[in-house]
Amino acid sequence: MLWACILFPQLALDSLLRERDDRDAPLVLLGGPSQRRVLQSVNPAAAALGLRAGQTLTAARALADGFTCLEVDPRRIDALQQLLAAWAYRFSAQVSLHYPRTLLLEVGSSLQLFGPWPVLQARLRQELSALGLRQRIVLASNPVAARMLANAHDGLALEDAASTRAALAEMPIDRIGLRPEDAQAFSRMGLRQLNHVLALPRDALARRFAPQVQLHLDQLLGMRNLGLAFFEPPDRFDARLELNFDVESHQALLFPLRRLLTDLAAFLAGRDCGVQRFKVYMEHAQGSDTQLDVGLLAAERDPAMLLELARGRLESVRLKAPVRNLRLVAEDLPPFVPQHKALFDPRAQQAQPWEQLRERLRARLGDQAVTGLSALADHRPEQAWQANEIGQWSSLCVAPGSRPGWLLATPTVLEEQAYQVQGQAERIESGWWDGGDVRRDYYRIETREGLRGWAYRDLGQGGPLWLQGWF
Repeated sequence: MLWACILFPQLALDSLLRERDDRDAPLVLLGGPSQRRVLQSVNPAAAALGLRAGQTLTAARALADGFTCLEVDPRRIDALQQLLAAWAYRFSAQVSLHYPRTLLLEVGSSLQLFGPWPVLQARLRQELSALGLRQRIVLASNPVAARMLANAHDGLALEDAASTRAALAEMPIDRIGLRPEDAQAFSRMGLRQLNHVLALPRDALARRFAPQVQLHLDQLLGMRNLGLAFFEPPDRFDARLELNFDVESHQALLFPLRRLLTDLAAFLAGRDCGVQRFKVYMEHAQGSDTQLDVGLLAAERDPAMLLELARGRLESVRLKAPVRNLRLVAEDLPPFVPQHKALFDPRAQQAQPWEQLRERLRARLGDQAVTGLSALADHRPEQAWQANEIGQWSSLCVAPGSRPGWLLATPTVLEEQAYQVQGQAERIESGWWDGGDVRRDYYRIETREGLRGWAYRDLGQGGPLWLQGWF
């Protein structure tokens, strides 16, 4: 088995930065008691001002000005870790959150599907960077070794137990996961690296230290297994985003909405499913939430398409009050079947697949504005079709070119000199059983502009022809 450890060294800060559109502004993350606030982490812009982790807030304000202070929210970090575990479930069925700020994945059985480890690692880094998260990734032969090696390495790949043990032997004694008091005791004995400790007799080590020390060393070397609880993805997606200020325009809501939909797409990819219906709740300081329902005719999980559909529906909603928070809930998660595409796509570069165009039209014009058509077994043209939901196709076969594809809502009179009759008349007599009796002679006509139409004259009556449709 091969285990990948993904360590997020700045998870708390990244969880806040990924939700802001001013990531390049100086930001610091605060912690500690209210009497002595301490800077827990800083972004690069704040570090350029001379701020660093461990400083007190008083000292930081005396040193620089113009930086934003953010608070640590454990609930936000927990929710983000659950999302990351759901995302990682796409690459492995064995995903664990045993260590804080860390994902453990068994990837030995996934390499045949996703390619060799360098390819898979590059894909993991690319998708995590798109989520706005910094990471350190290490591959080792057991999960404990992978986690401890991530303390000092990034990008290290050890695919067997021997190379893993050799890399662990060079690790400092205070970076291998021992309790601080045990690591300090080893240091006082002059044992600075793990290989110094491993050179000691096991019985002497057992007499001097608690059993947990030997157990941890055995698990680190893969001699004993670590009991891991594996993640199981939930059946619904529910994420909430607290905005930094009251939002009064639709345009300002697009950035946080894009972040929520990107997280939803990562969740869907981990479950190998799509979304067909989701709800966006716009929470206000007072009063009930404004609810936005987004429904699709087929399951999708492309974040750009989901944002386009949500944006079209959002622009038609009137905000009754400034928006304080956003919440996205998705419970209808059917299996996702990717669209099959040809190797050489004949469509123009700017052309859209019919499915995406259909959903964009429904989002812009409304659900009832775009419908499907089905043919009925009736000779009367105005009764030979009916509107229905898209996807409910008719099984009635109609000969191509036998009927016009565009019927006018109301027939119009044709001028005598504006057309020429083509061929013989087709007589239709039908509808006596339902009160819509029709007795007509139909003609194919061609106008001087070259347009081909379908016109009729009631049986036994003279006069001009009535245009009913265009071919």
